[in-house]
Amino acid sequence: MKLLALETSSLACSVALQLGGDIFEAHEVQPREHTKLLAPMIRDVLRDGSVKLADLDAIVLGNGPGSFIGLRIAASVAQGLAHGAGLQIVPVSSLAAVAAEVFAVSDADEAIVAQDAHMNEVYLGAYRRNDADLPELMFAERLHGHMMIDELDGESVERRVAAGSGWQRYHELAAMNSALIGEQVDILYPRARFLLALGTDALERGDV
Repeated sequence: MKLLALETSSLACSVALQLGGDIFEAHEVQPREHTKLLAPMIRDVLRDGSVKLADLDAIVLGNGPGSFIGLRIAASVAQGLAHGAGLQIVPVSSLAAVAAEVFAVSDADEAIVAQDAHMNEVYLGAYRRNDADLPELMFAERLHGHMMIDELDGESVERRVAAGSGWQRYHELAAMNSALIGEQVDILYPRARFLLALGTDALERGDV
């Protein structure tokens, strides 16, 4: 599978190219610099992979939830590239990308992802590891305030981790749910490389 992934929903601007088993990546945490960074990053990974856009199977788009301006940047670029090269776009949850990284680097069974939505709220997504080691939704993603996450129980807490910038931004949220979370990991923002497996799965299902 040959895929280009774009992710700009957070403070991180991230691009990844998959060519079979090889992945080329550019990733920077640079607030308000996405418009400057994204196009050069795309050119760099395509050059590193010695491939042209028209040779790809699809573009995988980090679809938020997240910053409206950031999402608009990646969506506009993805639409332009896809139209010009005759490619399909595969939208993938940016929260799920964070969970995918958690599952790739740990033995956690569940990842509770919270990204800063401002106004004392977070974008919340809860995922369990499926048989393919990919994140599977436990309940619908949503805006969530400083309160208990009612859907979580006290079972398997030691294999449940919290990830995303929202936990660090809102300490009250972390404190209220501390008995339901086994560990908080330092994975703050989605990376495009972790959209790729999710994009492959969605593309094979025809979710484009």
